[in-house]
Amino acid sequence: MSNNNLHSFGLGLATLDSQGKVIEVYYPEPVVSPAAEVVAALSIHCGYKAGNSDIRLSPAQRSTLSDDMTVPMSDLLRQTLKTTQSTVVAMFLAENSVPATVAEVYLKLHLLSHRLCKPHALNLQGAFGILRNIAWTNQGAIAVEELQARQLLARSQGQLLDVMSVDKFPKMVNYVVPTGVRIADTARVRLGAYVGEGTTVMHEGFINFNAGTEGSAMVEGRISAGVVIGEGSDLGGGCSTMGTLSGGGTAIISVGRDCLIGANAGIGIALGDRCIVEAGLYVTGGTIVSVLDHEGNLVQHAKARDLSGRSDLLFRRNSQTGAVECKTNKTSIALNEELHSHN
Repeated sequence: MSNNNLHSFGLGLATLDSQGKVIEVYYPEPVVSPAAEVVAALSIHCGYKAGNSDIRLSPAQRSTLSDDMTVPMSDLLRQTLKTTQSTVVAMFLAENSVPATVAEVYLKLHLLSHRLCKPHALNLQGAFGILRNIAWTNQGAIAVEELQARQLLARSQGQLLDVMSVDKFPKMVNYVVPTGVRIADTARVRLGAYVGEGTTVMHEGFINFNAGTEGSAMVEGRISAGVVIGEGSDLGGGCSTMGTLSGGGTAIISVGRDCLIGANAGIGIALGDRCIVEAGLYVTGGTIVSVLDHEGNLVQHAKARDLSGRSDLLFRRNSQTGAVECKTNKTSIALNEELHSHN
């Protein structure tokens, strides 16, 4: 093998459609930056040469790989490799380039949810075009085109095939449950979410793929794709952060540390640290803001995008004039420690 360096690697159990095509992959123990001796062992057992490759392993390859203690994996995974009847895929990422296969996209989503890579660190360009809509059921992933036949078969056997969702992305907890998190409604956190330790996601909270929280946070609102929330921040019930998947936007929205976005509020700009957006106020990049000094006097009118990323700001709406105002935030935000310290 000409290259002993790998960006990442995963051994996965794959689901195939009736045509033998991979529709999803479960990687229980993905690895980033494996050592050169590990890459050499993988090359011998899996037939890996170079580049980004997904290789379906034969029973013989799985057996010899599981016996090689050079390759780091749990005893449970070693035993599974020897006994499983599922298709086993070895996914090699030599470089973090545009994904080309379903197996590659799923490895990157796992790396995010395992907290091995942070949002925006992985190239997921075109992932939507690679993934298929899948029926996520109590019997596993089923290609939508084959769902009716499976439903009929289940009924004929006196069973119910329960379809929880039809989507390109599954829920995260069916693949990864990160340590120290609490998720009230697991269907609202997609695989590929980065959920920091200490985060609580309440029933109305939502975290998309390639997005998430850097540490303890309260999420009762929506974290859209690409949005990262800083340690100690609180997203109030029904609030929203604007992502980049729709609407043609390209700006990356983020929220700093110790911020509060009030209930039913929202942002289309980045917030620095210790910022507050009052309940019910949606601040987009083009929102005209009256910037006030410490005395409450008007300093200037500005578009909200000109304030993007600044710290210690309070955004509010004047209850008499309806104008959106911004002044220095003097209120400190603190999460309820009892809600987050025992996740």
